[in-house]
Amino acid sequence: MGLIVKDAHKRYAEKIVLDGFSLRFPDRGTVCLFGPSGCGKTTLLNCIAGLEALDSGEIARDGIRRISYLFQEDRLLPWACALKNVAAVLPGKGRENLRAASRWLRRAGLEGEDQQKLPAQLSGGMRRRVAIARALAYGGDLFLLDEPFQALDEKAKLREIALFRAQAAKALTVFITHDRKEAGLMADVIYSLEGPPMRIVSEKAAPH
Repeated sequence: MGLIVKDAHKRYAEKIVLDGFSLRFPDRGTVCLFGPSGCGKTTLLNCIAGLEALDSGEIARDGIRRISYLFQEDRLLPWACALKNVAAVLPGKGRENLRAASRWLRRAGLEGEDQQKLPAQLSGGMRRRVAIARALAYGGDLFLLDEPFQALDEKAKLREIALFRAQAAKALTVFITHDRKEAGLMADVIYSLEGPPMRIVSEKAAPH
């Protein structure tokens, strides 16, 4: 199993975002793409997920069958409560899904009556926890996380980092952040980037 980006090119009108970008990812663990807004990080994640096509180049996803993508936006179903938002991605049926969804929400820090609330009734941090619980519940061989801990206080952030770190032992996680502390706590490897077009400035292992 492996994720390889090879000679990737991508442009929007006159803006060149990727210009021969290449990177080989590990089979497991957490890789951080750290860099300023607009350097091409989200574009790369969208291309890896298959949501956008490269102009040229290749993205190989050998052995990766299931991708869980946590976007910058929470993207919750507005008509469904927190519990049903998570249950919607589970493969089982009825009460079985609801029980599993409730467990994931509790692990993400949302309990009790809050699980029955619609997204509009939840705070920004609560909505983020629902989105995190849904991404973890869906699972997969590859987790793509775009600014995953925004709107969370420090205590909640540490809890969610621990959840994703546990998943990283079994799957590859690629995540984007502007926060150096998040990068250090979450990642095994940090790629510092500049751009556009995006390029790697440095690569280093993160201390834990």
